[in-house]
Amino acid sequence: MPTHSAENRLKVAVMISGGGTTLKNLLAAIARDQLWIEVVGVVSSSAKAGGIRYAEEAGIPFSIIRPIDFNSTEAFSSAIFSQLRETQAELTVMGGFLKHVLIPADFENKVVNIHPALIPAFCGKGYYGSRVHQAAIDYGVKISGCTIHFVDDDYDHGPIIDQAVVPVEVNDTASTLAARVFEAECDLYPKTLQAFAEGRVEINGRTIAIHRTPN
Repeated sequence: MPTHSAENRLKVAVMISGGGTTLKNLLAAIARDQLWIEVVGVVSSSAKAGGIRYAEEAGIPFSIIRPIDFNSTEAFSSAIFSQLRETQAELTVMGGFLKHVLIPADFENKVVNIHPALIPAFCGKGYYGSRVHQAAIDYGVKISGCTIHFVDDDYDHGPIIDQAVVPVEVNDTASTLAARVFEAECDLYPKTLQAFAEGRVEINGRTIAIHRTPN
């Protein structure tokens, strides 16, 4: 991926399913001049997703592609990625996108997701939202956090790009832990995407390196 700048921003599409808090966070980082990306399109898996309004307010084109309108994961995935190709995005960012998709060859290592736990713990099918945090608490772990990873055809399986650690407190509930993990997400996601924009991410199979200077 080439190096970008504040004048030549990395074109990014964002996939959402719900409230769009990740999209809102990224748009705020752009507004603060801390993130060299341009959100060129938003794809939502639900017409009721609250995050659509953030796209509307920012004047970002958006599409609604619902899995219920397709008879297979393959057909749903094909529609999603056909739309993403039209945006001409260089990188696709999942922000609370909860539907399973199959990644076509031309999108390999071009779709990233953030998961609210330290993969490979508390991840996979069914691990989303408060379920992740409650599972961490029930298991008795002392640390949790968030993981940014490339998306492949399996849930939470693609190569890990970066992680942030969040302590689990004795009196934590799923809600209190979720709030602290989300704070970490709001910091880590923009920083990682900025590394992509600056050309500092090196991919070698499942080993991903983030360099201090462009490689």
